[in-house]
Amino acid sequence: MQRILFVCTGNTCRSPMAEAILKSKNIAGLEVKSAGIFASSGSEASSHAQKVLGDNDINHNHRATLLTGSEVAWADLILTMTSAHKFAIQQQYPQAIEKLFTLKEFNGETFDHDVSDPFGGSLAVYQGTFQELRKLIDKTVGKLKQMNEDWGE
Repeated sequence: MQRILFVCTGNTCRSPMAEAILKSKNIAGLEVKSAGIFASSGSEASSHAQKVLGDNDINHNHRATLLTGSEVAWADLILTMTSAHKFAIQQQYPQAIEKLFTLKEFNGETFDHDVSDPFGGSLAVYQGTFQELRKLIDKTVGKLKQMNEDWGE
């Protein structure tokens, strides 16, 4: 079993979309969650995030989760949306450093490690973020399959 945790700021836009995209792939042996470093626990995903997921035939019933030590301990791999999220987690949970990456960093991007925050943006902005996340999640799946040859079979 592999456990992946996506982290953003409020756990209402980027990390829930990333979680939903990966869960929609129905990969055996994979558990996926998301959390936010400043989340208000119990909040729904933003309306635009919900709409974009629905428009892409991805069903996801989401409630925001505040990142705590239990989520950090649960995860085998923590993928953040920005370098600032990664740094904040490193500071609070130094024991997690070996399993902590930005999503872009994990996928080998060397320049800009941040997925842009659509919060407060138009539906088109959310659609752009969704497309970016979907490409990154596809790369992540490919990389994980290479790392774990029997994973996801």
